[in-house]
Amino acid sequence: MQRKKWFATVGVLRGKALGYGRWSVALTIVIAALTLVRGAAGSQLGTEPDIATAGETPAGRGRLLALRLARGAASSQPSSKPDAAGAYNILHLFTWAKYPTGNLIFDAPGNLYGTTSNGGSRKCPGGCGVVWKLGRNPKGTRTVSILHAFTGADGANPFAGLALDNAGNLYGTTARGGTYSGGAVFKLAPNADGTWTESVLYTFTGGGDGGYPLAGLALDAAGNLYGTTYTSGAYHSGVVFKLAPNPDGTWAESVLHSFTGGADGSDPVAGLIFDAAGNLYGTAQNGGGSGCSGAGCGVVFKLAPNPDGTWTESVLYTFTGGADGALTDAGLVFDNAGNLYGTTDAGGSGCSGLGCGVVFKLAPNPDGTWTESVLHSFTGADGASGVGLILNATGNLYGTTVWGGAYNYGVVFKLTPSSGGWSETVLHSLLGYGRNPQAPVIFDSAGNLYGTTSSGNGNSGLVFEITR
Repeated sequence: MQRKKWFATVGVLRGKALGYGRWSVALTIVIAALTLVRGAAGSQLGTEPDIATAGETPAGRGRLLALRLARGAASSQPSSKPDAAGAYNILHLFTWAKYPTGNLIFDAPGNLYGTTSNGGSRKCPGGCGVVWKLGRNPKGTRTVSILHAFTGADGANPFAGLALDNAGNLYGTTARGGTYSGGAVFKLAPNADGTWTESVLYTFTGGGDGGYPLAGLALDAAGNLYGTTYTSGAYHSGVVFKLAPNPDGTWAESVLHSFTGGADGSDPVAGLIFDAAGNLYGTAQNGGGSGCSGAGCGVVFKLAPNPDGTWTESVLYTFTGGADGALTDAGLVFDNAGNLYGTTDAGGSGCSGLGCGVVFKLAPNPDGTWTESVLHSFTGADGASGVGLILNATGNLYGTTVWGGAYNYGVVFKLTPSSGGWSETVLHSLLGYGRNPQAPVIFDSAGNLYGTTSSGNGNSGLVFEITR
C-alpha cells in the first residue's frame, strides 16, 4: 500500500535507528506480522526496584551521530534557554516491565498509574506488557508495584495509558491479544486486600468492529467508553467505537465511524476528547488528501451525536504536509474558549526536509468552520515530533517531543502566549539515560510535571518529575 510505503520511509529517515518512535510502534504491529521483539523479559512477577536520583547520566552518546544524520541537524545545544527554576528527578527505572509509552494518570491520594507495552509474561515475544502503580510512601519516596501482567489471552502490548472512573477502576486497551489477536479493552478493579482483578470487556475481531487500538479511552458520565482503533473497520482504515455496559455485566460495542481512508482520515493513533455538548474530537494520522506520498497528511475531526443514536463525522482541518504540519498522531486539548491545540509528528521546517513537526491551534469560526494557526514550528534543536500537550490555568502549553534537543533524545517544553505570539522554553533536554518520550506530561496539584521516557541506556524506560 502507498500509505505503508510512506510510513516506512519516514520512519527510517526520521531517526528511528533505535527502532523506537511514534510511527515505528504501529509499523511494528501492522507491518512486521504483529511481532514485538525488544529484548528478553524477566520471568518473575513482582515489585520493580525503586530508584530516585537527582539527574541523568550522559551514557550511550556514541549513537548520537547516526541519530543526528538520520533525524536532521540537531545542534549540540538547545536553541531555547532551559528553565532554571525546575529540577529534573528520576522516580523509577523500568527493568522487568519494559517501554512505558502511554499517558500517566493520578488518583486522589497522588499515586501514579501507567502501562508498559512489553515485559512481564513471556507468553508474548518480548513480554505482553503490564499495568503498574507508582505509590506514594509516607516519607515521600515512591514504590512501583505491578497491578497486572498480561498473558496474551487477556490482551497484550498496551501502548496507551489508562482511564480512571469515580469508583477507582482502571480502563485501558491493548494493541494485540484477546480471542482474535486484534486487541482488547480491559478493566482493572481494586480489591480490599490491595490486589486488582482484570476483566476483558471486549475483544476486537480485526473485522468491521476495528482492530489494534493504540490509543486510550474516554469515559462519559453514564460510564460508556469511547476510543479508536488504528486499523480494520469497514474500509481497513480504523474506527471510532463506543462500549456500553449492559445490565448483565457484559459490554456492547458499536462503531460510531469507520474511516474510509479518504477525506475523512485514516489510521487514528490518538484518543478522543469531549466538549460540553457531548461531541467527540480527535485526530487521524493519515488521510485527508493526496499529500505525504499519497497517504494523506492527516486530519482533525469531530463526531456529533444524532437523535437516532448515530454519529456524524466532520473534518475540522486537513493538514497539507507543509508549514501547517503533517501526521497528527497525538491527541487534542481544549481551552476555556473552545479552541483546540495539538502537535504533529512532521511538517513545519527542518529535519532533512520532512519537517520537525509543529504545535497548532484550531479556532472555531461563527460559520462553523475552523482556522488553523501554527504556534511553534520545531527546529530539531528545540525538539522534534511532538506527542501531545497539556494546558495550565494561565494558558501555557506543556509537552514532550520524541526527538530533538541537545542530544536528540527528546525534550520537555513549555509554550507561553504573549501579545507577540508564543515563545518556547525547553524545560529539559533528555541526555539518553532516559530517551524518546512517547506521551505528554501531566501536572500534580502543586504544578510539578510528571512523564515517562519509552526507553533509555541501561534501562527500559523511566518515570521522571520536573519540579517547579
